Amino acid sequence: MSTTVRVELEQGPLTGIRQHGVCRFSAIPYAEAPVGALRFAAPRPAAWRGPRDATRPGPVAPQLPSRLRDAMGDFDATQSEDCLHLTVWTPRPDAARRPVVVWLHGGAWQSGGGALDWYDGARLAALGDVVVVAVNYRLAALGWLYVPGEAANAGLLDQELAIDWVLDHIAAFGGDPARLTVMGQSAGASSICAMLARRPRFSRAILQSAALGRGFRTAEQAWRLSQAFLRAAGAADLAAARALPVAALLDAQRAPAVVEALQAEGTQRSLFCPVLDGAILPHDIVPALEQAAGRADVLVSVTRDEMAAFPGHGATAADRELGERIFGRPSRQWAEQAAARGRQAWLARFDVAPAPRYGACHCIELPFVFGTLPAFAAAPMLHGLDSRHAGQLSQAVQQAWIGFIRGESPGWEPAPHQQVLA
Repeated sequence: MSTTVRVELEQGPLTGIRQHGVCRFSAIPYAEAPVGALRFAAPRPAAWRGPRDATRPGPVAPQLPSRLRDAMGDFDATQSEDCLHLTVWTPRPDAARRPVVVWLHGGAWQSGGGALDWYDGARLAALGDVVVVAVNYRLAALGWLYVPGEAANAGLLDQELAIDWVLDHIAAFGGDPARLTVMGQSAGASSICAMLARRPRFSRAILQSAALGRGFRTAEQAWRLSQAFLRAAGAADLAAARALPVAALLDAQRAPAVVEALQAEGTQRSLFCPVLDGAILPHDIVPALEQAAGRADVLVSVTRDEMAAFPGHGATAADRELGERIFGRPSRQWAEQAAARGRQAWLARFDVAPAPRYGACHCIELPFVFGTLPAFAAAPMLHGLDSRHAGQLSQAVQQAWIGFIRGESPGWEPAPHQQVLA
């Protein structure tokens, strides 16, 4: 049984839906549609006015299938460049001033979306009496293409604008903007670190499997890849690329010349990622990141077999060491630097490994954090999972995460102690 529920915003009334005691408001624009002249540009705040229907999920950003679908399974969602939306789950849109958590999905800056069933925030909202917000941001070339002299890191600016929207409007949904946690996994977690190196809008963060060991791309590296990409797409410059159908931009990601250029870089980074352009992010980001670790209390988690989700890797000792280099050691270092600068910091490692092929792989924690095991029912990484054990682990993980979101301890000793969750 579901009913409609309404929130009054300065832009106009917003109609959402109440199900199982939680209210959901979907596809709320936080920025103008990034199309036409706004493709590749910095986001502009949304300017909609009047009544708006927020009862139905919106599209995710245009993307190719994820390279992790063999481990995670796949999803079927409408795609559109008009995707700069967010979803809000709240127990009630009242004046209770609840803690707020903003979710930034992973996907190597190339795939995923906040508007996916995998990241349904209803269970967290109900269990923790918190407000959950999931964000779509631009992916691949649309969000991260680098051309000297043009706007860089548009996807990162999308994320920041979404957080600004939350700070300005979340009180109407029963949230407290002064009690904000930003939570991200993989690319989302690395983006949080980049934001903390800029102008932080928050002082509490959950970092799940941040690939800090890969670092970010220099402007020179990014421009070399961008030139190969534009040539493959058939565009002489950014103006020409704005006129292309989005399918041409997606196809160019798989062009042999682009794949070759990425392999020649030899960094194991994604084709697109944050760029050290000197304006949005500094050319020398190492000292900026060291300072950033002191700007937020953190809950930092990794998985034991991070690399097993990636094609060509497994749960061998060599793969575990590579995962340690890319995810494990840099994540522990972030927590330790945060603690050294007077911040609260906790560490966790997921060892739950139901499928021997994938072990405790990258993304294995997601269904437990959100309590969305049914949405991951087809995920090969979960094959063989005992349902009773899964329910117990999910409850324990959610209680720990909610404790942190509410400004408390997750329930174990602070860093350098690393809690094992299995």
